[in-house]
Amino acid sequence: MRDVIYDVAVSLDGYIAASGDDVSAFPMDGPHVADYHDRLASYETVIMGRATYEFGYAFGLSPGARAYPHMDHHIFSGSGSVPNDGDVTVVAKDWAAALKSLREVEGGPIYLCGGGRFAGFVASEGHLTHLVIKRAPVVLGAGVSLFQGLGRPLRLTAGTVQTYDSNMRLERYSVTGMG
Repeated sequence: MRDVIYDVAVSLDGYIAASGDDVSAFPMDGPHVADYHDRLASYETVIMGRATYEFGYAFGLSPGARAYPHMDHHIFSGSGSVPNDGDVTVVAKDWAAALKSLREVEGGPIYLCGGGRFAGFVASEGHLTHLVIKRAPVVLGAGVSLFQGLGRPLRLTAGTVQTYDSNMRLERYSVTGMG
């Protein structure tokens, strides 16, 4: 089965964005960014919720286009607001079955791009295998949580930690289960 890796920046207090989906507090340049781009090159498929996909519109992404040109895109959206005729696959129903099917297809790792609610769903369904967080030296106080709606604790095994000159920390975890 393919790995599903949630690779995301997070504040010290556990938010992936401040209120209003503001990500400006996260350092946007430095060696941690180059390493992130290297990791992106290793992912074959990307999964994300509709709000995360539409977040890209503010940065020039056209509706229906791929945010990461080399990856197969699956946008999980019950609202149908993502164009069905674009270069992305919209998963409108039976998300659990779609995730299982994606993991069973031969190929490279699946990048869980976000957001917090969708990450909570993926983890709760038992499909999250790894967590790679870029921990920023900032406290946001409110915003979009790393995970929402888990219902029970997510068990992890710590892996490597790397600290950058930008004061960002890259932390790797393997998911061992829920309970």
